[in-house]
Amino acid sequence: MSISVAKDETVKAIVPILSGGGTRLSCYIGILQALQEMGFEFRHLVGVSGGSIVAALYAAGHSLAEIKTLALHTDFRQFWSFSFTSLLRTGGLCNGNKLEAWLDKQLKGITFAQLAYDLHILATDINGGGPVVFNRSKTPHLKVSKAIRFSMSIPLFFSFQAFEQHIMTDGVILSEDALHRDWSGSGLPLICFRLKSDAESRPLQTSRYFPVVSYVYMLIRTFMSAVSREYVHAEYWHNTIVINTGSVSSVDFALSIAQKLQLFDMGYQTAHSIVPLKLAGLFTEVTAGDSDKKTTT
Repeated sequence: MSISVAKDETVKAIVPILSGGGTRLSCYIGILQALQEMGFEFRHLVGVSGGSIVAALYAAGHSLAEIKTLALHTDFRQFWSFSFTSLLRTGGLCNGNKLEAWLDKQLKGITFAQLAYDLHILATDINGGGPVVFNRSKTPHLKVSKAIRFSMSIPLFFSFQAFEQHIMTDGVILSEDALHRDWSGSGLPLICFRLKSDAESRPLQTSRYFPVVSYVYMLIRTFMSAVSREYVHAEYWHNTIVINTGSVSSVDFALSIAQKLQLFDMGYQTAHSIVPLKLAGLFTEVTAGDSDKKTTT
């Protein structure tokens, strides 16, 4: 099944880029659900931070219904703990071991080489400041769960992790050009989905005995929200879709089922309404560019 997007042009395959999101990952499940229903195919998926969890589960063969059920009924608070010792030694209040173990269980220890799809996960190297890509060609024998853990290293929240000569932190702080590349190797259209949250002041509630923990959490939340609100460069606007998740941030670990369902619906409705328009505009530009080339030759 294919979708007409512009002047009888049809698109059967795209490359979804699920960029960031943290605990708001159910939004990406709604996005993929909408893409499926509209007839799009995707053999390549790109995942960053929370988006890498959804992309990896899908690439490992889980149905979207299974992924949705898993997201709705998993209490993300189980992955959060805090230790000042961990913060001082590893750069994060939480070591992230529970999250990685849970991911590995859901993915059954699968490596990139064993995936049916081409999955690309990105993290950021704070040692050099650039992107590190994990996929079938670069890291075939690496467990997918480990790559997700690298990409989910929210600064100060989860501990930094070392990989070869790199020090990994959250992929969401990558520059846009790290995401917008020809992942398929054949020029398939890219659609980059980004989640943004609004700044919101909340009643000040600090821990009686460990107020610094509350302050660090507020700092992390503010930083991650600010990163999500960074403007989209004009060069990439034509194939980027921004979804506003309101007051829900990427580090809200206590999301209710109702909030997760709302995020799912946001992703689903936005993808249904915006993706065809974005692709129509993209292919109109491509058609115009081809016409210009013919005129000048």
